[in-house]
Amino acid sequence: MTGHQAERRAVVGFAVTIMAALGLAVVYWRGGQPQLEGLLLAAAFGGLAFAMVTWANHLMPQGPAVQERHRLGSTKAERQAVEEDFERGGVIERRGFLVKALAAAAGALGVASLFPIRSLGPRPGKSLSTTPWRDGLRLVTDKGALVHTSDVAIGGLVTVFPEGHAGSADGQAVLVRVEPGLIRPRPGREGWSPDGFVVYSKVCTHAGCPVGLYEAQAHELLCPCHQSTFDVLDGARPIFGPAAGALPQLPVRIDSEGFLVATGDFPEPIGPPYWRRS
Repeated sequence: MTGHQAERRAVVGFAVTIMAALGLAVVYWRGGQPQLEGLLLAAAFGGLAFAMVTWANHLMPQGPAVQERHRLGSTKAERQAVEEDFERGGVIERRGFLVKALAAAAGALGVASLFPIRSLGPRPGKSLSTTPWRDGLRLVTDKGALVHTSDVAIGGLVTVFPEGHAGSADGQAVLVRVEPGLIRPRPGREGWSPDGFVVYSKVCTHAGCPVGLYEAQAHELLCPCHQSTFDVLDGARPIFGPAAGALPQLPVRIDSEGFLVATGDFPEPIGPPYWRRS
């Protein structure tokens, strides 16, 4: 195979890569089709591999080569031959064209690789650190019924949600009522548990399971998945099991009609803390 034939074959391989990569981008942009995407991807990398192998086997210097080093200088004839080669632009020019073809093929693949980013969906923004709870939203049951102070006896537990978001996964919380004066509030949270009503996120800080069991005599919330236990009177601090973080507390108040109302969202993200470690 001559050098010109090898060069043409390498260019054809790069051209196949460019067309397949652009086709892949178009298919993905129009909604995607897995089988066609697989064929185009195979054609793109196959063309690139064919071109690179052709280049290496037929256009690169063949070896091994041994050069005698008894002469370090170039003869006049050798210098003249190099000058003529530069002026003629033969081999040097062909190699430059191949380099441009390689760059175009790589660029087309790079453009095609950007389109799958669309499948990642919109940026989450603050959705991972906030819940539907807002100031003024009343507490409701999973059926949407408002929670009144008379509905919860001392030692009782009710699963609650923000008004308008009954059943929401990130808004679920547990409302517990204890004897007034037993709760040891964290600094700045003195008014978050009026008359012994205290609310914590129901999403366990270990693996995200729902914390739904309550031991009234010990004032402990229990996660049934891995037996993590949280102290209701001390900010839902974990006292047993694999959970490492306390359950976030929801600030609440009692309105003039006796209904429980949130005064804001949880002060920290709910659920397992491992994903927000820096």
